[in-house]
Amino acid sequence: MITRRQFLTLTGGAIVGAAGFGGYAFGYGPMQQPRVVRYRVMPDNWPESFPLRIVVLTDIHACEPWMSAERIAGVVASANALQPDITVLLGDFVGGHRFAWGAVAAEVWVEVLSELRAPLGVHAVLGNHDWWDDKTAMAELRGPTFVHRALERVGIPFYENDVIRLEKDNRPFWLAGIGSQLAFIPAFNWGYSKRPGVDDLPGTLAKVTDDAPVILLAHEPDIFPEVPERVALTLCGHTHGGQVRLLGYSPIVPSAFGNRFAYGHIVEENRHMIVSGGLGCSILPVRFGVPPELVVVELGETPG
Repeated sequence: MITRRQFLTLTGGAIVGAAGFGGYAFGYGPMQQPRVVRYRVMPDNWPESFPLRIVVLTDIHACEPWMSAERIAGVVASANALQPDITVLLGDFVGGHRFAWGAVAAEVWVEVLSELRAPLGVHAVLGNHDWWDDKTAMAELRGPTFVHRALERVGIPFYENDVIRLEKDNRPFWLAGIGSQLAFIPAFNWGYSKRPGVDDLPGTLAKVTDDAPVILLAHEPDIFPEVPERVALTLCGHTHGGQVRLLGYSPIVPSAFGNRFAYGHIVEENRHMIVSGGLGCSILPVRFGVPPELVVVELGETPG
């Protein structure tokens, strides 16, 4: 039988542990320096002799104090230091939660992001919060949102069901980007019965006009079961790795597929997807077991 002293000791330890966990997850966790997570991916339909380095930034969720303009500037400097061939932004630039001391205006964070540098350029798609935070877009059920306009203003190309053909060392590839799959959720438009997204994967891939390999940008990973093997690699964000992740498991994942698409390098039926844990926080400023991250993807064999 447990004694009163043992009970009080166990109870006190549990309280201290919970307080420590809460302090770390709510305080330090979201403010950690982003780590660099590297993946080497060798899809069958990407030539081994064609090396390409991609740096991925996603789910910035700009707001004070969790993702201030100064902190974003540090992320940009770190991304540039990784010497990417191409840099991609996978959406959710705006705050996304109410536990913020203040907003970071779009004209501020977009100017900071305009300092990103890569030989093949910086390319973006939008996320669900980039739609949800625009009341006009929500009321009219159409864009452009203020995030569309902000990116346009500084010359960062964004893709909403569109493609671009790029070349590195005379080797071509396609970059395709689809719209958010959750742009118009019914919670914001009670009478809205159509599909909640602005994504069009078949229409997007129909714009690819030759057999050069394809990289797909999609904010939400739930599109992956529909992605054909023709696509060499799909890059996604949105889940934040669940924001709390223990022993490879996330209790809550904003995906219809749960932990299947929560985080990391996922291979299914010879198709590859990488889901980044992202940089900022959504809903609550909490991170535990999945710190903020910059992702580096190496495709093909690196010379030497």
